Amino acid sequence: MSLYSVVVPVYNSEHTVGELYERLKKVFDEELKRDFELLLVDDGSKDNSWSVLEGLHAKDERVKIFQMARNFGQHPAILCGFHYVSGDFVITMDDDLQHPPEEIPKLIKVMDERDDVDVILARYQNRKHGLIRRIGTRISVSATSAMLKKDPDLEITSFRLMRRFIVDAIKDTSIHLPQIGNLLVMNSNRIINVDVRHDARAYGKSGYSFKELVHELLYDITTHSAFPLIVVRNIGLFALFISVVLGLVYFIRYFVVGTSVQGFTTLVLVMLASTGLTLFSVGILGEYLIHILDESKKMPHYVIRKKEL
Repeated sequence: MSLYSVVVPVYNSEHTVGELYERLKKVFDEELKRDFELLLVDDGSKDNSWSVLEGLHAKDERVKIFQMARNFGQHPAILCGFHYVSGDFVITMDDDLQHPPEEIPKLIKVMDERDDVDVILARYQNRKHGLIRRIGTRISVSATSAMLKKDPDLEITSFRLMRRFIVDAIKDTSIHLPQIGNLLVMNSNRIINVDVRHDARAYGKSGYSFKELVHELLYDITTHSAFPLIVVRNIGLFALFISVVLGLVYFIRYFVVGTSVQGFTTLVLVMLASTGLTLFSVGILGEYLIHILDESKKMPHYVIRKKEL
């Protein structure tokens, strides 16, 4: 019988991770009657999450726990779990109970029926995220769809069921800041959505601020696409075209009509536009150079402080 590995990044979830474990245990032991292991990765929590994880590990040997040296982020935490999974199938989900464990059987049922599918991504029927998170997600989906040439109707979420070989393909990625969803799309086109329930947060608020969402979007764009450079190039070409046209107009007016052109306003506008465009272009090039520098450092995606297997 197949073993299922459930990987959960944990951050300040002392109030929810215990309930998550109990609900997962009930689903696999009583409903599915399938073997599972639970890998909980504490991503630098500031509350008592690690103590709760130690209690779960002491109670159930199927629970493997890891404590990061600092907060590395959701995706590196998931990659950490990927390196220690033993299952034939791997599930990732959040720690805040917005991904109901009771919906996992839906994903497994479809995977059992579809041998042609490598990855199943949960699609939330009624998102309980805040307005900023929903807007940021929609913009990110549109941008990554264009960059990665994926089906725009395919929703990338953090609630996933994957075949083991896909996990093995992406766990050793050398990308500086890996994005699991993007890596999945880059490694397989056999990915589908399955509708699931999405619950409201039981405690606290989302760890994703508007600033973090914008930063992640900009990182995705400048890492996976040359689109910003192409836009700047086209703006430069357009500005050159406009300057040539204006030059011809002023030349004709001066020699044909005999009207001199007052150049102060035009000069100021042209200088402001060209300076702004130049600085904008330098900023975009700087983003790409920063990414190249980060990649060249070959820093580890995460550092494990403690682990109990």
